[in-house]
Amino acid sequence: MANSLLFLLLFSVLLSARIPGGGAARPAFACGGGPVVGLPFCRAALPIRARVADLIGRLTLDEKIRLLVNNAAGVPRLGIGGYEWWSEALHGVSNVGPGVHFGGAYPGATSFPQVISSAASFNATLWELIGKAVSDEARAMYNGGQAGLTFWSPNVNIFRDPRWGRGQETPGEDPGVAGRYAVSYVRGLQQPYGGPHDHSRLKLAACCKHYTAYDLDNWRGVDRYHFNAKVSKQDLEDTFNVPFKACVMQGRVASAMCSYNQVNGVPTCADPNLLRSTIRGEWKLNGYIVSDCDSVGVFYNAQHYASTPEEAAADAIKAGLDLDCGPFLAQYTGSAVKQGKVSEAHINAALSNTITVQMRLGMYDGDLSKQPFGNLGPRDVCSPAHQNLALEAARQGIVLLKNDGHALPLSPSHLRSVAVIGPNSDATVTMIGNYAGIACAYTSPHQGIGRYVKTNHQMGCTNVACNGNQPIKAAVAAARNSDATILIMGLDQSIEAEARDREGLLLPGRQPELVSKVARASKGPIILVLMCGGPVDVTFAKNDPRIAAILWAGYPGQAGGAAIADVLFGTFNPGGKLPVTWYPQEFVEKVSMANMAMRADGDRGYPGRSYRFYNGPVVYPYGHGLSYTKFTHSLAHAPAQIAVQLDGRRAPAYNSTEPARAVRVSHARCDGLSIPVHVDVENVGDRDGSHTVLVYSTPPGTRWAPQKQLVAFEKVHVAAGGQVRVELGVDVCGQMSFADEYGIRRIPIGEHNLQIGDLIHSISLDAEDLRP
Repeated sequence: MANSLLFLLLFSVLLSARIPGGGAARPAFACGGGPVVGLPFCRAALPIRARVADLIGRLTLDEKIRLLVNNAAGVPRLGIGGYEWWSEALHGVSNVGPGVHFGGAYPGATSFPQVISSAASFNATLWELIGKAVSDEARAMYNGGQAGLTFWSPNVNIFRDPRWGRGQETPGEDPGVAGRYAVSYVRGLQQPYGGPHDHSRLKLAACCKHYTAYDLDNWRGVDRYHFNAKVSKQDLEDTFNVPFKACVMQGRVASAMCSYNQVNGVPTCADPNLLRSTIRGEWKLNGYIVSDCDSVGVFYNAQHYASTPEEAAADAIKAGLDLDCGPFLAQYTGSAVKQGKVSEAHINAALSNTITVQMRLGMYDGDLSKQPFGNLGPRDVCSPAHQNLALEAARQGIVLLKNDGHALPLSPSHLRSVAVIGPNSDATVTMIGNYAGIACAYTSPHQGIGRYVKTNHQMGCTNVACNGNQPIKAAVAAARNSDATILIMGLDQSIEAEARDREGLLLPGRQPELVSKVARASKGPIILVLMCGGPVDVTFAKNDPRIAAILWAGYPGQAGGAAIADVLFGTFNPGGKLPVTWYPQEFVEKVSMANMAMRADGDRGYPGRSYRFYNGPVVYPYGHGLSYTKFTHSLAHAPAQIAVQLDGRRAPAYNSTEPARAVRVSHARCDGLSIPVHVDVENVGDRDGSHTVLVYSTPPGTRWAPQKQLVAFEKVHVAAGGQVRVELGVDVCGQMSFADEYGIRRIPIGEHNLQIGDLIHSISLDAEDLRP
C-alpha cells in the first residue's frame, strides 16, 4: 500500500509538472522527439530563415499544397502535426473559429467589451492590457490543446456607415484612432520577445483584417461577396488603408487578411498591387497574408473574376496570398502547377511566410513546457485579475450622452425601489456582442442594479424586435410605482451582425413607444441606457425633458451589468467618448450604403461621412461624452510656428493647383517632425474622474482636406480639485497630412488651428527649402 501511495504521489507530481495548471497537455507540434530532432529545421539555435528553407526543401509538392489552407495537413514522416490556423480573439478568446474548443479544463474565457465599447475609452494603455490578458488565456488554451496560436484579430476596418452590422467589431470611424488601437492591441496579443536585439519571437500571432475598404455585408440586395467598392485613391490613402498601414509598420503584426469585396474591379485577394506591392512591399509585412474564409472561391464562383479554378488559384498565390481560409487552394493548386499557371517557387514563397510565423511562435522548438509561456494553464484563464480588467474596461467604455439637472448619479439611500425595464434589462449573451466565446460568468444590468437597490423588474418588450403584443402595461405600472426608472433598450445580434446590416437607425419596433409611455408614467427620474454597437437615432429621447439622462453602454462584455450599475450609482465616474458619429434617421434615407466616398459633394447633395467630412445634422457628435465632474483645459506649451524642412533635390514641392500650398510628405524631412503640445487639465468639480484630452486640427482650406482631424489623444485621471499636465506630440507628416485626388499625401502649409475642448491655438506650418 505504501509503495502504491508513493507511486501515485510521484505520478501526480510529474503530471502537475508537465500539465500547466492541471489541464490536458498537448504534444509538441513538431521536433518533439525521434530522428527529426537532429535535422536543421528542428535546431532552435539556427536562424529561422535557414530552418524554414531546410523544411521546405524536404517537402513534396503535394505536401506543400496541403499546407496552403487553414486546416493544414500534418507531415507524419517529418514528425509534423496538422494545424488549424483559424482561431479568433476579437475581445477575448472566441469559439467562432474551429481552432478553439471550450470544455474540460477550459469551459470559458474572459469576455471583454466589444471593440467599439473599448474604443470609447480612448485609452491605448487599456487596449494593450486587454490584448495581454487575452494572449495569456489563448496561450494557456494552446498549451492545453484547445486553441491555436494564430488569431485572426483585430478588425480595424473603418466604421464608415452607421448601418454596418460589423461596425461593432471596429474601433470606430477615425482612421488614426483605429490605427492606434491596432498597434496597441496587436502589441498586447503578440508580446514579441527574443534576445537583446531580436524581437522576432511571438507569444501569439495577430492578424489585422479585412484589407481593405470592407464595410458592407448585406444591404438591399448588395452583399459582400459581390460588392465592388469603388474607392478613390484619395480615400484609400487617408481613410481606408490608414489603420492597416499602422498595424503593419508600427504594430509589426504577423498577419493581414484580405477581404471578400472587390476594390475598383479587382478582388482584394487577387490584387498584387494591394498585397504584394503595398502590404508586403511598401509596408514590409513580416508575416503571412490570409484570405477571408472562402474568399478565393468567392472571387471565382460569385465574382467570376477568373475563367477557371486553376486561374483563380494562380491569381491569388501570385498576387501574394500565402494561406487560404477554405479548401480552394488545396483543391486546385496542384492542377494549376501542372497547367503552368503558377510555379512551385510561388508556393515555396507562400510557405516561407506561414512557416516562418510558426517558427517565431516556437512551434518547431519541441517540448512546450520548456518554452516561454509553457507554464500557462487553466489558472490563467478567467483569473480574478482578468475579470477585474473586464469590469474596468466596461466602465471606461460607457458614455454619458445626456444628464439634465445632474440626475445622475442616483443615490441608493434616497430610493426605496427602482423600476428596471427593457428588452436588454436582463441581458447576458447580448452584452458580449459577436465574435465572442463562452464567458466566465455574466452580471446582467438587472443583477448589477439589484446590488444597489431593490428593483421592480419588467421587460416591457420580450425581445429587442419588440413587435406585436408586448407587456408594455406591466412596465408602465412598475414605473408608476417606483422612485426611479431605468430603461435598458437597444439592439442585439438579431438586428446588427455579420451578414446583417441595418435598414434604419431608429430603435426597433415598439421600443420608442415603451420609452415614451414609461416616461409619462414614472414619478421619479427616468434614465435611458442604450446597449448597441452601431449608433441609434434617439432624438425623441434626447429632446424629451422627462428623460433626464441617457447612457450608451455599447456591448460591455461579461461584466457589463455591474459596470452600468457602477456608473448609474456613482461608484464610477463615466469618461467615455463616442468613437462614431450618431447620425439622424434622415441620413440613411438619403445616402446609399454602397457609396464609398468619404468627402462631401455639394453639387450632388452628398453630405460626406464621418466627423472629418460630414456636413449635416447629428444626434450626438463624434467625441461626445459627459462626466459627473467638470474639466477645464489650459495651454502650458505649444509653438506658434513649425518649420517643415524640404528636400530641395526634388521638385515640385508644392501642389500649385491648390489655393493653399501643400507639401508632399515624400518631399519633407519627417524624422522627428512633431509638434509638442502640453495641456494642463484641471478638475474643477467635486468628484475624481478620468478625462480624455482630444486634440483636433483644422487645416487651411483646401478642397481635399477634412473639416477637422483628431491628431492626438490621451486619457488621464484627475482628482477633484487637482490638475494634471498632459504632454502630447502631434506627428506632422502622419496626423496633419491628407491625400490629394491622386492619393499623394500632402501637408497643408499655413495656419492650422488646434482645438482642445474650448481651447483653440493657432500654429503656422512653414515650408523651409534646404536647397543650397
